[in-house]
Amino acid sequence: MPRPEQLPPPKDRPKDRQSGDKQQEAAAKPPSSLRDRLRDHWRLASVAACLLLVAVIGGLAYWLSVRNYESTDDAFIAARSFSVAPKVGGYVTDVPVTDNQHVNAGEVLARIDDRDYKIAVNQARAQVAVAQANIDNIQAQIDSQHEQIKQAQAQLDQAKAQLQFAQEEEARAKDLVEKGAGTVQREQQTRSDLQSQQANGTRANAALIAAQLGIKTLEAQLESARASLQQAQAQLDQADLNLQYTRVMAAQSGRVVKLSGAVGTFSTAGQSLMMFVPDEVWIIANYKETQLRDMRPGQPVEFTIDAYPGRKLTGHVDSVQAGSGTAFSLLPAENATGNYVKVVQRVPVKIVVDHWPSDVAIGPGMSVVPWTRVR
Repeated sequence: MPRPEQLPPPKDRPKDRQSGDKQQEAAAKPPSSLRDRLRDHWRLASVAACLLLVAVIGGLAYWLSVRNYESTDDAFIAARSFSVAPKVGGYVTDVPVTDNQHVNAGEVLARIDDRDYKIAVNQARAQVAVAQANIDNIQAQIDSQHEQIKQAQAQLDQAKAQLQFAQEEEARAKDLVEKGAGTVQREQQTRSDLQSQQANGTRANAALIAAQLGIKTLEAQLESARASLQQAQAQLDQADLNLQYTRVMAAQSGRVVKLSGAVGTFSTAGQSLMMFVPDEVWIIANYKETQLRDMRPGQPVEFTIDAYPGRKLTGHVDSVQAGSGTAFSLLPAENATGNYVKVVQRVPVKIVVDHWPSDVAIGPGMSVVPWTRVR
């Protein structure tokens, strides 16, 4: 049996020789040009050209659109949050709200024990009643004094009439004595009566003056009593206010956050019971000063909230702060000292939102990305 290396070559060996010849001929040909290759693959080249054209047109359109906007990632939601504290001290008896609850203006947030303040109101009312009674008493004395003045005036008129009669009697008696028709005793009696009536007139006049002065004294007492009544009324008003202050109420609509007040705790006047975030919130976007050239109030703004990236909201520029943010910081930069390095400053821009979403929580400090159309 012959060995494998002595077997005759296969029948297809001439075909292998022919394929080798073709490869040599292809290698001997010059390389095809780019045009020839594009002609050979015209479909693929057409698709690539279309994709390139679409990319160029899209990029140009995007650039033409983006160049009309100014954006920054240094932006956040802002609000004028404040702490809620009672104006009077006392033990907390009720806290009808809880964390993150929305309340309307006028709703009660907390109640302070009001028993001491009710007692103060009753005491102030009693003081008002005493002051009013004092005024009524003095007014009655003034009315009585007016009657005494009338009585003193009548007595003075009577004394004047009697004095005039005594003067006439004394004159007649004197004339009769001079003519020898009257007695000296009668003349002396009429003179004594005249002097007595003069004394009565003087006494009646003094009584009238005293009664009139008494009116002035009583009127001064009446003014003092009226001032005391006003003071007592002011104390009553203050006591009523303190009683009302035992109910801590919401000044505006918003949400209760960071609640610290609890039933049974003692709260002093001014001690914070909770924080309050009003419904009115806006956006503060800290744009670079180089981005403010064409920015004006009223320009439309589109923005997204980092917490809800799928929502696109709208608003408008309300105002641009007159100065950079560092100019109003606690320790503003002093560029006149040391080595000066120019740094692009950021200027806060207030953006008012058209409509906030009502189904999600929105609060100060949340990050947003605004796009302001400036052209």
